[in-house]
Amino acid sequence: MMHVASMPFLRRAATLGASLLLAATLQGCATRQNPDPIESWNRQVFAFNEALDANVLRPVATGYNQVTPEPLRTSVRNVFNNVRDVWSTVNLFLQGRFRDGTVSVMRVAINTTLGLGGLVDWATPMRLDRPNEDFGQTLGVWGVAPGAYIVWPLLGPSTLRDSVSIPGDLYFSASTFGDTDGATFGLAGLQVISVRASLLGATGLLDDVALDKYAFTRDAYLQRRQNLIYEGNPPEDDEPLEDPEDPEAGVPAAAAASASADGAASAPAPAPAPAPAPAPGPTPSAPAQP
Repeated sequence: MMHVASMPFLRRAATLGASLLLAATLQGCATRQNPDPIESWNRQVFAFNEALDANVLRPVATGYNQVTPEPLRTSVRNVFNNVRDVWSTVNLFLQGRFRDGTVSVMRVAINTTLGLGGLVDWATPMRLDRPNEDFGQTLGVWGVAPGAYIVWPLLGPSTLRDSVSIPGDLYFSASTFGDTDGATFGLAGLQVISVRASLLGATGLLDDVALDKYAFTRDAYLQRRQNLIYEGNPPEDDEPLEDPEDPEAGVPAAAAASASADGAASAPAPAPAPAPAPAPGPTPSAPAQP
């Protein structure tokens, strides 16, 4: 009989195999015209996340804003962002953006030392802007297609390509500094609450303007990811193809001109117009008879 200790490994292996199979299936189903082939399932997960947010995350985040002074909330965000900047720096170098990666190294070094582990953000006033990179963007720069749009429980919107970045995003977070399970979960919960508290105004506006909140969130996410990958200058969509059955579609101007010239050459020449009759002059008078 198989030892019980091997069961968790088997469960993880089975889960990984099922995930890879699902990823391969969805990668083949997703197209540019239909990036959301599992929309019915995604809407169910989206509804679950919305209910969790309305009943748990939003009330807790609202209370966090009310009881926590703004300087302390800013310091908490700075620490979490400083850890994430390390992951962004790694991805900048992976994308070949060595100049931006060097600036990001300087940013992390300044905030970690002068900023006391990131509590104070000295780098931003020094014009060392915060990067916003992850491995999903790196894969996009490398030419990997986004694949199907997918909504994860608790984690929210993503794509198959961006889902590959989730382990790195979770690793490069302040929760990794927890030396016990309780500290790890506590730091992870604080990070979630801090992020949610910073988005209270944006989600309130979204509730007011979006008729279909799911579709609005999906389209905004996909467009934002495209802009991040191409640094705000995404390529334009290809021009639509001409209809091959339309005899007049796609005819080059030179060919049209040549056809016109050939038609003019084959047409019968018009008959020459008759010469105009001379204008009548005065009739000469006959000589007088003697």
